[in-house]
Amino acid sequence: MTDPTVTTRRRFGRIRIRRVVFIVLIAVLLVQLASFGRIGLIWFTQYRRTTPVYDPPVLAGQVVSPGCSGGVYARTGEGVIVITTTGHCSHEGDPKHMPNGRLVGYASAPSSWGACDRAGKNRCTASDMAYVPLVQDMIPWGHLNEIDLGAAGYRVIAAGTAALSCPEVKPGDHVEINGQGGYREGGIVGQQANDFPEDGTYFPCITVSDIAVSSGDSGGIVLVNGAPAGVASRSYAGRLGFTPLAEGLAEMGLVMCDTPDCGLQPVAGATRP
Repeated sequence: MTDPTVTTRRRFGRIRIRRVVFIVLIAVLLVQLASFGRIGLIWFTQYRRTTPVYDPPVLAGQVVSPGCSGGVYARTGEGVIVITTTGHCSHEGDPKHMPNGRLVGYASAPSSWGACDRAGKNRCTASDMAYVPLVQDMIPWGHLNEIDLGAAGYRVIAAGTAALSCPEVKPGDHVEINGQGGYREGGIVGQQANDFPEDGTYFPCITVSDIAVSSGDSGGIVLVNGAPAGVASRSYAGRLGFTPLAEGLAEMGLVMCDTPDCGLQPVAGATRP
């Protein structure tokens, strides 16, 4: 005959096991929901747009070509409209295409002092800059003083605004970028010279922030306290290093656009959003 006490214990034992399994499953589900919620929040804050995309699009703050992001619109001394980018993601004359294949223009030579007398360096420059003179149907007339930060909206460069130089940015200042179409913000950690043996380029000043970056952010505009301040140039243990915008523009003979048409007359027949 079966002892009813033993049967009851076995039943209770099975119930306890089921409860433990149930609790574990609930815990796993909650962790997954939290993870999905975190991913959703990241997507919402970094990638979800609430502003229109013009045609032609504003490339300042956006992807200029695979591996390169856009800085600011500027004009040369001859009145040619360009988008700034980085000097290390292409060579002079390289065609730059948007991810959809649309031609943006052809890359300039990278910024340089000319002869570089620092041991082990093949390039010395104030900032890691190059630019792309725009083909006519890629000039967003009426929007040349705007920066597209994606999920953070458009920022307008007010008339008379000057790009910030290296001494004008300080540790603790607020930093924003939108390379690769993902908006991020953080703070400045410090400044130093980029003079490391493993890097063939010398910059007298590069500013380091706590923003996470990866390949493709290079060349993107860096805003400091809301002002155009830098060129995304290096990764220090996965954190953003940017060279100064003002020094780069001066070295390349460029004037940053601070009005909708950059002080020029739109070309007749060109697209204007």
